Amino acid sequence: MPTTPRGRRRVAVVGISLSDGGRVDEATPYALHAQAARRALADSGLDRSAIDGLASAGLGALAPVEVAEYLGLRPRWVDSTSVGGATWEVMAAHAADAIVAGHANAVLLVYGSTARADIRARRRTGNLSFGSRGPLQFEVPYGHSLVAKYAMAARRHMHEYGTTLEQLAAVAVEARANAAHNPEAMFREPITVDDVLDGPMIADPFTKLHCCIRSDGGCAVLLAAEEYVPDTAKAPVWILGTGEHVSHTTMSEWADFTVSPAAVSGRLAFERAGVRPADVEVAEVYDAFTYMTLVTLEDLGFCAKGEGGAFFAEEDRIPVNTDGGGLSACHPGMRGLFLLVEAVRQLRGEAPGVQVRRPDGSLPELAVASGTGGWFCSSGTVVLARG
Repeated sequence: MPTTPRGRRRVAVVGISLSDGGRVDEATPYALHAQAARRALADSGLDRSAIDGLASAGLGALAPVEVAEYLGLRPRWVDSTSVGGATWEVMAAHAADAIVAGHANAVLLVYGSTARADIRARRRTGNLSFGSRGPLQFEVPYGHSLVAKYAMAARRHMHEYGTTLEQLAAVAVEARANAAHNPEAMFREPITVDDVLDGPMIADPFTKLHCCIRSDGGCAVLLAAEEYVPDTAKAPVWILGTGEHVSHTTMSEWADFTVSPAAVSGRLAFERAGVRPADVEVAEVYDAFTYMTLVTLEDLGFCAKGEGGAFFAEEDRIPVNTDGGGLSACHPGMRGLFLLVEAVRQLRGEAPGVQVRRPDGSLPELAVASGTGGWFCSSGTVVLARG
């Protein structure tokens, strides 16, 4: 295992939790924030007075100020970075840096959303794009929706490397197979490649099952300085290295549709952690669409560029999205924080569904969580190690 440079304050994940999720019709997003925060604090064994930092995004006009007030916290360090699905890995990187620098001692990352319930109750409609201001104004008039951006990128990968519809569908099939073992997953019924291919078309080549589900839910992760670890309820999971990167917002400024920003964030995270992709035993990656999983695994270095399509047919490879991911387990919006929760569960041996183990039965020691935001606009990657 890599060693921490002498004199550097180490940072651990000491508490994790999920709120109620899936179908939650009788709760507000604030309530899900609070439920997740309480559960993460209980999981850590620390007193709430230890929390002096808060990271939150996506709720309220003054996030995270409103969330802090709702939770009854008065943090002296805050972060409201919002870069889509990668938000939480980027926030974890910022929080870890703040703890190392002594600007905070224990930082709570918390999220909650009633995206599904709001549409069901007609409090909002489904959004096809992120608006028409700024650079986006040059794409919106042509009907270039969010899903269309991913679909176009997938088509480019198919053109460049011969990736097939069946290979993309296999990503969704594996996600559902993992979700089948997870009692917390929203959709657990098995699906086949033919089920994916025969579904209603959303944006060519994506049918419905190529796309993430829409759910309610929340989660929380508590990071703390190493001196707090002796007082925590469970063994720590250490943050070894992080990386972040932004690529583009306008599709015309994206140099290569087959390369995601994880190519940079992943390299930085592994270099800073002092490990290689081959050392990692569990990968939790953002999967709003099947192509996102495939290309992120390539860019993180788990397979060569262009080989992501064949990756899911391999038997001896790294387990991916063990909870079922955004394609089957849950996707209430910015799902990146759920990736961190599942990675920590795997390293602790607490996964409610598929639990990864080595051939000798021992738990994995290294995991990676890599979030992606926008339409491959941003990426944050975190490497974690079992304590």
